[in-house]
Amino acid sequence: MPRTGPISLPPIPPTISMKIHEFQAKELFARYGLAVPAGRECKSADEVAAAYDALSTELCVVKAQIHAGGRGKGGGVKLVRSADEARAAAEAMLGKPLITHQTGPEGQLVRRLWIEEGSDIQKEYYIGIAVDREQNRPVMMASSEGGMEIEEVAAKTPEKILRAGFSPGTGLSDDDARRLAEGIGIPGELALQAAEFLTALAKLFCEMDCSLAEINPLVTTGDGKVMALDAKINFDDSADFRHEEWAALRDLHEEDPKEVEASKFDLSYIALDGNIGCMVNGAGLAMSTMDVIKLYGGEPANFLDVGGGATTENVTAAFKILLSDANTLGVLVNIFGGIMKCDVIANGVVEAVKQVDLKVPLVVRLEGTNVEKGREILENSGLPLIAAGDLDDAAQKVCAAVKGA
Repeated sequence: MPRTGPISLPPIPPTISMKIHEFQAKELFARYGLAVPAGRECKSADEVAAAYDALSTELCVVKAQIHAGGRGKGGGVKLVRSADEARAAAEAMLGKPLITHQTGPEGQLVRRLWIEEGSDIQKEYYIGIAVDREQNRPVMMASSEGGMEIEEVAAKTPEKILRAGFSPGTGLSDDDARRLAEGIGIPGELALQAAEFLTALAKLFCEMDCSLAEINPLVTTGDGKVMALDAKINFDDSADFRHEEWAALRDLHEEDPKEVEASKFDLSYIALDGNIGCMVNGAGLAMSTMDVIKLYGGEPANFLDVGGGATTENVTAAFKILLSDANTLGVLVNIFGGIMKCDVIANGVVEAVKQVDLKVPLVVRLEGTNVEKGREILENSGLPLIAAGDLDDAAQKVCAAVKGA
């Protein structure tokens, strides 16, 4: 079949990001001098009630802490005006799944809460920083439409989003900070304070090796403050060697167990929505493999890269992770041996199949260094493997096998 036209692929992030909770992001904001409401993290209804009394303000907000947006619409944000109301809000959230547009239908279990003092909100704005891959630098985005999904603003009123790129070495310029603050309509008497807020946020983004920093909403208050009512921070995993403190911020409950297990073996794993497990070596080959699977009518269940220096142990672990996904109806192993040798992959596959109860079709395509040794190992294994000569052959065979199953 000729390969004509673009193939629609599941989104693969250019960097793998580590997410943290809102309360952790706000604590980080405070260290950089960014104004946030006073609040406390809590893990029980009793703690929430006590925290309400300690905050000594009539209006407080109780927020579920999960790694997903849309919490307010899902019932994960409640205004309370007494310790009893705070307790009731906590009891309604803790230990229960919160379903938002980002969690999927199964939701995410709420294990911790954040209660903070209420604010006299005058106006809401949006601020975000991400890495622009075309400009190869961070870009700050600002909008007067705070409290709304920024994707909706971009689709309907893109002119309401202002942008300013900046160098990690020099940070956001004072001129750009003032232009953004004034451009989104922050009042003149608060524009200077807002500009200082934006430059500090840009500094945090660079120094903490973030891949995303988002505040929705940023607000101006009746007592003349510019304040972050929400906070979202993602870190770029590739910089974790510079930040030992990140380990304490990680919440494994919020991560896919398969991705957590993969990280123990230095494997790059991203769960997708299909039913064909893919084990490859190299991100480019992984994306090509998924492309060709979709070309022949299949759907990838994951992105799993064993890298260039994987051992038999790593490959065995990778194989077990693939088969642990109940949605996986077939597996394609596609290896081009360069640094990674085909006989190592073959030994790993054989060892893994011996250790697990393989009940799905397995297609293996090997090419490159020690390929003859690798193929010989597979042929002599006595295992029910389906050999493939090239990528097209492999994709066709795994798609056919899955449809047949």
